[in-house]
Amino acid sequence: MVRTPLTPEERARGERLGELLRRARGPRSMVAVAASAGISPETLRKIETGRAPTPAFFTVAALAGALGLSLDEVLARCATEAADEEPSPEALPLIA
Repeated sequence: MVRTPLTPEERARGERLGELLRRARGPRSMVAVAASAGISPETLRKIETGRAPTPAFFTVAALAGALGLSLDEVLARCATEAADEEPSPEALPLIA
């Protein structure tokens, strides 16, 4: 099966998702957050670094739950339209 290349917008959305997850994870380890979400630390690492810019919905939902984020919040911060409106660092949650 041949996978269609990602568009620049899809890559940018993946980068925004990774940044949101890194900030929300704060000082917690990748291993702890990944275990709480039921995914591997390598999967979390790939998502956070943008190497997996289109993770499965259930993976995103599990990570959002583990990090105390609502799916509405994740969508609002990562949607294509949000690319023009960079949130300030203070607007992103840092959960300890």
